[in-house]
Amino acid sequence: MNFSSNLLIAIAIGAVFIVLLLGLLNMMRGGSPNLSQRLMRWRVGLQFLAVLVIIGVLYVRG
Repeated sequence: MNFSSNLLIAIAIGAVFIVLLLGLLNMMRGGSPNLSQRLMRWRVGLQFLAVLVIIGVLYVRG
């Protein structure tokens, strides 16, 4: 249980990190503003999901 919940948290945080990096790279290269906006929305949604995963794991662990 501990390993799988830690893995779930790591995946959630990793997804947020990857989308954040993609957004920063797009912005530094002067890429499409539409892509930046889409990546920002994805990041916010993934952050929300990551927080829910962390809260859920903490709740299950007691």
